[in-house]
Amino acid sequence: MNMVRTQISLEPELRNRARKRAAALGISLAEYVRRLLMRDLDRPARAAEPSLVFDLGDSGGSDVARDKDEMVGDAVASQRAAGGE
Repeated sequence: MNMVRTQISLEPELRNRARKRAAALGISLAEYVRRLLMRDLDRPARAAEPSLVFDLGDSGGSDVARDKDEMVGDAVASQRAAGGE
């Protein structure tokens, strides 16, 4: 396999941590970086999953779209009753 030399800049702490991980794996820093790149680039792109942001909790039956005016009114009245006009 024909290799091309590439230079990258790393913060000293990140470089040290990467060197230690590579040493623990018994490989060079260059091989460690190559493996990380191959793993990332070979991974299929994940499709967006809209369901992850919906149905996260229970609204308790509230309907903000329908009841927003009443909810805002209740909040204002509550704030005034607490003396926080």
